[in-house]
Order: sequence, then C-alpha cells, then structure tokens
Amino acid sequence: MQPFKKLTSTAVPLPIEDVDTDQIIPARFLKATTREGFGENLFRDWRYDKLNHPREDFVLNSPAYSGEILVAGANFGCGSSREHAAWAIYDYGFKAVVSSYFADIFKGNALNNGLLPVTVSPQVLDEIFRTIEGNPAARFTIDLEAQTFTNEETGTSTHFDIDEYKKTCLINGYDDIDFLLSQREKIEAFEAQREEH
Repeated sequence: MQPFKKLTSTAVPLPIEDVDTDQIIPARFLKATTREGFGENLFRDWRYDKLNHPREDFVLNSPAYSGEILVAGANFGCGSSREHAAWAIYDYGFKAVVSSYFADIFKGNALNNGLLPVTVSPQVLDEIFRTIEGNPAARFTIDLEAQTFTNEETGTSTHFDIDEYKKTCLINGYDDIDFLLSQREKIEAFEAQREEH
C-alpha cells in the first residue's frame, strides 16, 4: 500500500445517502481476485446507461469535478461485506472518502486496503457539499498524523477519529503482515527473554 500522511486535493461530491456496496461495485464484476481493474466499474450502473454510454448527469462523468477525495452522504458502504467496494474506490484514484457515517464492515475494508474513511459531523459534511457546489476547484486537506480535515476554502478544520493501529499502518503503507514484519526485532527480543526464564 502507498503510505498516507497528508493529502490536499479537490473533491468529488456524491450527496446520496445509504450508498450500498452493490451500487459501488455491482456483483457481476466480482469475478476477479486481484485488486486491479475494479476502478473502471466503480458506480458502473450510475455512470453508464444500458447501451454503455456515459450518463452526463452523473458526477464522475462531469469534467467539473475531480480529485482524490470522494465526499459521500451518510451511511456510505452499507449492504454486503464485499471488500471489492474499497478496491474499486481506491483503484479509481480516490485516497479518502469523507462522510458523516460509514458502515462498519466497509470502514474496516477501506482501512485494510489503504483507503482512508474520514468521519465528520453532519454539519461539517453539509458545509463541504456547499463549498464544492460553490466552487468545484475548492481544496481540502487531510492530515492523518494530526487527524484533521480542513476545508481550505472556509478555513474550517475538524478532528476525526481513527484506530491507532490502522493509523500506523496507513502512515507507513503497511498491511497487517508488513506491520508484523516491522516488529520483528521486538518480537525476537521478547521471545529471547522468555527463553531465558
């Protein structure tokens, strides 16, 4: 995984609540077992019509919006437990998703795959949507080490919570095995101490 420390980017607004994992990546695209290539089918049924033509009214098809931050409505990632939803968002190019509430399983899958879910209050989320609507080029900064999300347009900064272990993994670009390997010296020292007693 790529290390995540600080990100300043424009954002793509998706002000829809209760977006489920089947809407994020439809079930018919789950045959692959590696993470690559899922981004092209992110929100597939919203991005394309039945003739496979891009829907002009969907935000990912609008030239006005771009960036590495997806801003979504409440209860993002509900539904099934498919890890492919996090893969698709990350593979598309998003590094973080901001919402006022994430489904627990999606949140865990995102953190395990290098995608940072940032939970903000409903009031802050509304301000972010209003900011992007007023200026699609508005920029936002996520500082993982400080655990802050800042709206550069308004100056509003808010703290977000994250599990300390997952924070360490994201900052260093570790998955669970990488983290264990990073602790090898401590583990070996502990084992040696045990053998002495």
